[in-house]
Amino acid sequence: MALAELYTQYNRVWIPHNEEVWQSAEITKNYKAGDRFLHVQLEDGTELNYPVDPAALPPLRNPDILVGENDLTALSYLHEPAVLHNLKVRFVESKLIYTYSGIILVAINPYKQLPIYGDAIIHAYSGQNMGDMDPHIFAVAEEAYKQMARNNKNQSIIVSGESGAGKTVSARYTMRYFATVSKSSSNAHVEDKVLASNPITEAVGNAKTTRNDNSSRFGKYTEISFDQRYQIIGANMRTYLLEKSRVVFQSENERNYHIFYQLCASAVQPEFKHLKLGSAEEFNYTRMGGSTVIEGVDDRANMVETQKTFALLGLKGDFQMDVFKMLAAILHLGNVGITAVGDERSSISLEDKHLNIFCELLDLNCDKMAQWLCHRKIITTSETVIKPMTRTQAVNARDALAKKIYSHLFDFIVERINQALQFPGKQHTFIGVLDIYGFETFDVNSFEQFCINYANEKLQQQFNLHVFKLEQEEYMKEDIPWTLIDFYDNQPVIDLIEAKMGILELLDEECLLPHGTDENWLQKLYNNFVNKNALFEKPRMSNTSFIIQHFADKVEYKCEGFLEKNRDTVHEVLIEILKESKFHLCTNFFQDNPVSVSPFSSTINIKSARPVLKPPNKQLRMTVGNKFRSSLSLLMVTLNATTPHYVRCIKPNDEKLPFEFDSKRVAQQLRACGVLETIRISAQSYPSRWTYIEFFSRYSILMTQQELSLNDKKQICKIVLQRLIQDHNQYQFGRTKIFFRAGQVAYLEKLRSDKLRHACIMIQKSVRGWLQRKKFLRIKQAAIIIQQYFRGQRTVRQAITARNLKETWAAIIIQKYCRGYLVRRLCQLIHVAAVTIQAYTRGFLARKKYQKMLQEHKAVILQKYARAWLARRRFQNIRRFVLNIQLSYRVQQLQKKIEEQSRENHGLLERLTNLASTHMNDMDTIQKLELDLEKLTAQKRTYEEKGKKYKEDSEQKILKLENLNKELQEQKETLEIKLQEKTEEMKEKMDDLTKQLFNDVQKEENQRMILEKNFQNQKQDYEKEIELLKGEIKILKEEKTQLQHQIQQEIVIQDGLKMELGQLTKQAQKIPELQKEIELLQTQKLDVEKQAQSQKRELREKMSEVAKQLLESYDVEDVRSRLSTEDLEHLNEDGELWFAYEGLKKATRVLESHFQSQKEIYEKEIEGLNFKVEHLSQDINHLQKLFREENDINDGIRLEVSRLTSENLVIPDLKQQVSELENQKLELENRLQEQTVKLKGKLQEMSNRLHYELEGDRTQRRINEAQNEIDIKEKERLKVTTQEIEGLSNGLMQDEIQDEVKSKIKQETTRLTVENMDLEEKLDMKDRIIKKLEDQIKTLTKTIEKTEAHAPALSKEYVGMMEYKKEDEDRIIQNLILDLKPRGVVVNMIPGLPAHILFMCVRYADYLNDADMLKSFMNVTIDGIKQVVKEHSEDFEMLSFWLSNTYYFLNCLKQYSGEQEFMKGNTPRQNKNCLKHFDLSEYRQILSDLAIRIYHQFIIVMENNIQPMIVPGMLEYESLQGISGLKPTGFRKRSSSIDDTDTYTMTSILQQLSYFYSTMCQNGLDSELLKQAVKQLFFLIGAITLNSLFLRKDMCSCRKGMQIRCNISYLEEWLKDKNLQNSSAKETLEPLSQAAWLLQVKKITDDDAKEICEHCTSLSTVQIVKILNSYTPIDDFEKRVTPSFVRKVQAMLNNREDAPQLMLDTKYHFQVTFPFTPSPHALEMIQVPSSFKLGFLTRV
Repeated sequence: MALAELYTQYNRVWIPHNEEVWQSAEITKNYKAGDRFLHVQLEDGTELNYPVDPAALPPLRNPDILVGENDLTALSYLHEPAVLHNLKVRFVESKLIYTYSGIILVAINPYKQLPIYGDAIIHAYSGQNMGDMDPHIFAVAEEAYKQMARNNKNQSIIVSGESGAGKTVSARYTMRYFATVSKSSSNAHVEDKVLASNPITEAVGNAKTTRNDNSSRFGKYTEISFDQRYQIIGANMRTYLLEKSRVVFQSENERNYHIFYQLCASAVQPEFKHLKLGSAEEFNYTRMGGSTVIEGVDDRANMVETQKTFALLGLKGDFQMDVFKMLAAILHLGNVGITAVGDERSSISLEDKHLNIFCELLDLNCDKMAQWLCHRKIITTSETVIKPMTRTQAVNARDALAKKIYSHLFDFIVERINQALQFPGKQHTFIGVLDIYGFETFDVNSFEQFCINYANEKLQQQFNLHVFKLEQEEYMKEDIPWTLIDFYDNQPVIDLIEAKMGILELLDEECLLPHGTDENWLQKLYNNFVNKNALFEKPRMSNTSFIIQHFADKVEYKCEGFLEKNRDTVHEVLIEILKESKFHLCTNFFQDNPVSVSPFSSTINIKSARPVLKPPNKQLRMTVGNKFRSSLSLLMVTLNATTPHYVRCIKPNDEKLPFEFDSKRVAQQLRACGVLETIRISAQSYPSRWTYIEFFSRYSILMTQQELSLNDKKQICKIVLQRLIQDHNQYQFGRTKIFFRAGQVAYLEKLRSDKLRHACIMIQKSVRGWLQRKKFLRIKQAAIIIQQYFRGQRTVRQAITARNLKETWAAIIIQKYCRGYLVRRLCQLIHVAAVTIQAYTRGFLARKKYQKMLQEHKAVILQKYARAWLARRRFQNIRRFVLNIQLSYRVQQLQKKIEEQSRENHGLLERLTNLASTHMNDMDTIQKLELDLEKLTAQKRTYEEKGKKYKEDSEQKILKLENLNKELQEQKETLEIKLQEKTEEMKEKMDDLTKQLFNDVQKEENQRMILEKNFQNQKQDYEKEIELLKGEIKILKEEKTQLQHQIQQEIVIQDGLKMELGQLTKQAQKIPELQKEIELLQTQKLDVEKQAQSQKRELREKMSEVAKQLLESYDVEDVRSRLSTEDLEHLNEDGELWFAYEGLKKATRVLESHFQSQKEIYEKEIEGLNFKVEHLSQDINHLQKLFREENDINDGIRLEVSRLTSENLVIPDLKQQVSELENQKLELENRLQEQTVKLKGKLQEMSNRLHYELEGDRTQRRINEAQNEIDIKEKERLKVTTQEIEGLSNGLMQDEIQDEVKSKIKQETTRLTVENMDLEEKLDMKDRIIKKLEDQIKTLTKTIEKTEAHAPALSKEYVGMMEYKKEDEDRIIQNLILDLKPRGVVVNMIPGLPAHILFMCVRYADYLNDADMLKSFMNVTIDGIKQVVKEHSEDFEMLSFWLSNTYYFLNCLKQYSGEQEFMKGNTPRQNKNCLKHFDLSEYRQILSDLAIRIYHQFIIVMENNIQPMIVPGMLEYESLQGISGLKPTGFRKRSSSIDDTDTYTMTSILQQLSYFYSTMCQNGLDSELLKQAVKQLFFLIGAITLNSLFLRKDMCSCRKGMQIRCNISYLEEWLKDKNLQNSSAKETLEPLSQAAWLLQVKKITDDDAKEICEHCTSLSTVQIVKILNSYTPIDDFEKRVTPSFVRKVQAMLNNREDAPQLMLDTKYHFQVTFPFTPSPHALEMIQVPSSFKLGFLTRV
């Protein structure tokens, strides 16, 4: 349809406005083609005739339903006012700062901290398709990350905008998103390092401007590198065009770079004292702007943060201090005082404080620096001239030097950051984040603005090409013919700037000239481009400026300073002075060929595409413009090789007011950043794109019934569009979408709203007509009633007189009596006829019934006798059958008990054999010990022989010594003095040795006496024990004879019992027959009782009916009273009445007599039946008594048989045992006697040997003494030398002999002590064996006593332990933990069976009192559980199973610990099973920690399984019929954002929950733990759903609230069905429930606001405001929430003290508690299934 046809009444248009740019107006009169005026009404009510051009009508306004869209391209009318209005509504009313515009994300700076950047938001956007959630910077970052991972292609995010628009923050958030989502598993913390680079670059490259407190004064491109797992491994940074002039000059209310103020704020710190800094007001470079402080910013704290980030990047204190030295030097350089000396000279005092500090910090020559700051050197071909500089020239030179130093420092810091972010491997892919200045235009634009706008021209060109590429891909994908669209190509502007002989080349050429000036360069531009290039203009009123027509706007540039800034030169002499510095950082900055760390580290070292020859002259170095152009071309190559994503940051106002929207400023920026150009390009093609399903669901109201009858929805859409839109060029049908031109969706919306409006009018018309008709009929009826009464009153008053009243009254009385007489007469005749008929019929029926009763009575008598005979027969059969069964069952039971007793007897025999074998082993050990004694005696003999040999050797040595004495007589004189001293010492030693020997001998004699006494005492004890054993044996013999007598008596009794058994078997055969007869009698008794009761009831009813009918209904006196005498006479004439009456009398008498006789007969029969019943009950009781007696007899027989069999089995065993014990005792007595004799002999031998050895020692001592006397005599004869030698020889001999004696005595004493110890151990062993035998005898006597007392033998008792060997621990863990599958465990087993088995093994180790065994088993068990949990960390069933078993194992350790608090619920038997020896509280703590760890992993697995289902099932799926909670908007998703997720429904969530619940129940998880897990899951469902609701504006509608409430009710029903109402899971859904209620409730009045504040207690203020701002009507009939209402609610909620967070923390876990629940299962009853493969374990 033609566009002009849309300008009809009630439609709205946009009209230009001076301040608001555009204002809305409503058309009041239809526009016709050719009209010059458009009749409109403004929003303030004023009417206006707006002049229009028929060829360019004012733009139409979109329907309200489309206002506030997430994507600007989804608007039906795409133009500047629609974009501005949509952004304003979203920003001001909905408080949404992000909006899509095709592939661009428009980000408006809110100038306020918003709670939309937390980790919860990051996780919410992670993995989501672009367009599924509200627009966000994280959505763009996720799209880039997803495309990189999916296509293995590098990505780039281009963030642009003017200063203060929020570029830096947006780039920072993208980097934080990548660092969070792609966090590496290594410990290198690469992500933290990448993020740490931001604070450093902001400190040295950001500053406060009039537009922004943290404005980036350089461009930055950061490449974030990823490995093959798409995890961050490193980063690299490139910088562009640092604003160096800010170092030396700041405008009013601006600051220098942040780092200077941070340094000044930290000047008082001791580590910065040597820098000699002060406050920022003391330095020229920091106080120039007059604003040294930023409100709300702490420079000292920021300095600490900067130092921390330096350290995090590995740049330690030395590096930091070098950087701070350079910065402090720059500040001091700015304070160097330059004084003018005349007009052409200047000077610097050598005593200048700041100059000296500057030179001291950089280690420079102060004199040279003072000289060359005020002079310059001019080198010509013939001479070198030193020329003084004026003060202004010297100040410029000083500032140039400061800028140069800071520029090098900035590049150096970037290099070191890149070096810290380097990675050893090779990058797989990267994502680049470009934070670059947007298009800038100021009142005065210079070289910086020229370079910035040049860069934006290049970026806009790249953007245009990318947009067209995406459009072409979309058209080709949908098989739509591609048509070229006219768009603005900015290649001419780029050629004007960078082409050959362009602006930059002319600027470089002028810079090469020695006397080049800005004016000369400008004149060249005028000559080359004015009137020759349409994009270049000369201002009319200025000769120092030029104008360039950029893609965004015209910009006027001042040529002043272009050459100086492009050259960026510093005097060579100053550079040489800096090169001579001893400060290494300063010298490295000004080297001829500085080494670059990174290939992309700075703007200085960018390589151009072509090889550049090194210029011969230093003046021909690269200019700033040339460098910038080469770096920009390299950037464009990088961007073209990646997939770009665009973020355009918009500054809403210049006053930095939160959520204030200046339409003029925003429109200017939208034009500058290319958003409006994108909109214009989109509007030229097909901007609105809807899927067929969306179109069908939205516009099905416009379809006819015939069209809806088709099955193919795609075909229906085509037919409907062809009918509704006649111009087929206005739309195109793609494969999956319909493409609309601009305005067509609005036209369809108009048709839809018109159709709905007409339908509403029709409904209103019908309802109003029905109401009016109903009202009219009600009024009409009331009027008729009023008329009726009025007319009646009037006629009565007119017609009624006294005569008429009397006549009518008389007539009425006559009529009354006449009518009464006639009616009575007719009634009497009818009554008499009816009575006669009834009499005859009732008589006939009575006779018939009487005959039937006679027949039935006879049949009953026959049945009675027949049934009695059958019942007796059945009873006999049942009694015989029951007796047979009872006897057979009892015989089987007897046989089983006999077998069990035989097994027990075999067990006792095995134990006795084991005892015998142990006894034999003990005897073998005794024999071995005797052999050892013999060996020891043999060794002793050998030792004695060796002693004799040693004596002979000593005698030979003495002979040799005597020979030596003769030879050494000549040396006696010299050694006399020494010999005397040594002889005295030797005497003392000899005395000591003799004393020690005597003491040792006395001690040994005392020990020997003590041993002899002990041995005699033990011998006496053994003799007493032997006498006691003899007495016990005599007693046993007497008991044996008694037992033999009892056995003979019992054999006789047994024969009698066998006879009784034979009789009982015969009687038992009759038991089944008797039982059958009893059952028949009981059934007959019940039948008879029922029949008697029914017959009684029938007789009573019949008697009552007959009595009533015959006696009461025929009352003669009543009839006579009714009839007159005439009537009686008339009736008696025929005599019929009398005959009837007499007949009735006779009939009643006969019936009465008959009924009385029948009554008596029935009463007699009933009495007889009652008698029979009583007789049968007595018989039954008698039979029951007989059965009881028989049962008692059978029990007695069974007991006797079992007792006899057990005694028969035990008696021979007892005989054997007694005989064996007697033999053992005899053998023991003999052996004891033999051993005592042997021991006595050995002791005597030992004592003799000791005496002999002592005597030998004494003789040796005597010999030694004699020899000593001989030696003394020789000493007197010989000289001093011989005396010394003799003393030495004697000393040696005595030492050797004494040592040998001592060693022999010690050996003998040790050998004797060892032998005594061995003997004592043997005696102890024998004592233990005797005690065991005594215990066995006692047990045997007890069993005999039990058999005598007729007590039945008990079965084998278990004590709840599992016996295992230490080497079987690994097999237990392997089979019971590692290899056990939860599904392999039988369902009907007790819960926690593996845990109980493990604890039974623990009890066994505790029973053995083996600490090592217990510790080993506990450690192996815990390690096994950890291993199985680690191996199956994602297996829900395995985690559930081992969480349950760990919990049961922990409870078992508590329950059987012996602590009173855990033993309250134990049974006495369970208290006996408590641990006896060890306290396992430490292991309980370890197991508790392990259980908590398993629980958390278990929760994580459940959350991972259910998390993908939550948003599709809770939010997106629509289960309510006829209610659609979504509005199709035609949003264009990215081609890469493919919806590859499964379609989940609410049923999927419920099924998953049921699976979790059933698995936990099957694995026996405790109910409290199960409730805690369900509570955690419900919290996750509520939190994720609510978080997604906050981030999806399209979901915030009334209908979606109804759907959410319905889904919550499904979850509540599930809880009720599983009996989990008290798990507190429902309370976790309260925030979501309140959010759903908030979407449905009315939101207009103050009362509504108050109700919202009172009801939404679980939602925070931020969350309530977010939902109200995001509320989106689905139809035109719903109303938006007004900003005033939101402000009311916000004001009411200001008193609340709640968290400012928007998102709920989905990672939050409730604290888990493990309640102690004692196990009800007895350990002794637990059996190990064969499926566990634990056959090597034995129950104890």
